[in-house]
Amino acid sequence: MSLKKTDEMDHNAWLKKQDLTAIETAFLTTLIWVDKRLRIVDYLELLETMYYRANLQMPKSHTEQYDLDNKFWYWYPLYSLGSLSIIAYLVAAVSGAMLGFYYSPSTAGAAAQGDPTAAYDSVVLILKDVQFGFMLRSIHSWAAQFMVAAVFLHMLRVYFTGAYKEPREVNWILGVVLIGLTLFFGFSGYVLPWKQLSFWAAQIGVEMALATPIVGEWAAQLLFGGFTLGQATLVRMYILHVFVLPFVVTSLIALHVGIVWVQGIAEPH
Repeated sequence: MSLKKTDEMDHNAWLKKQDLTAIETAFLTTLIWVDKRLRIVDYLELLETMYYRANLQMPKSHTEQYDLDNKFWYWYPLYSLGSLSIIAYLVAAVSGAMLGFYYSPSTAGAAAQGDPTAAYDSVVLILKDVQFGFMLRSIHSWAAQFMVAAVFLHMLRVYFTGAYKEPREVNWILGVVLIGLTLFFGFSGYVLPWKQLSFWAAQIGVEMALATPIVGEWAAQLLFGGFTLGQATLVRMYILHVFVLPFVVTSLIALHVGIVWVQGIAEPH
């Protein structure tokens, strides 16, 4: 992309006419030197023009449309729940990636003699032997729980303020999909330690999949590797939790936030 060259200006003469401090003069001299070579100001003006043109197309909020003079100020803290959800997601993603260096998605072990599996042993290793491992896993766990709560409250705020109505129906559907993926994110992560609670949670998941009409058996085979739990179940949960869901959820969050930016924030009806 190139810009039409603007008229030349004698910047040095302009600087001499200004009453500037030494710091201001040094800063402007440096900026002028860089701008002559990279034309930074021209491109910043282009971005500014594009920004204002995009914002002119945004619908007015209810406060602006009906001149409410911010009478809905008591709702405003609830409008941060979406941002808090994203922050919690980022914290969980970073901490989860660090935990992945030590986790082993394997059911190998003398389970018949009551010994723990390799997956559970790796979790114990993180908690007891890895430096700051207990703190790291706690951060990951609490960030995930906070994200679930924030997303749920965010959906309630959207519903009770009428933010799902026209023209925001598509974003509401995206939000419903995202809260479903968030819950499945939590479920798949809960299974990974492969302890007793994880095992029976996975068993409940299999039963729920089998109870689904028409596609129940297919869903159980796809998500859990069959109708009984084993290595295939753990590997599928690991792949979904680490490789599939992060990319899908990140893409949908970016699309969700992009639509909010284009349409603007819907204030309470």
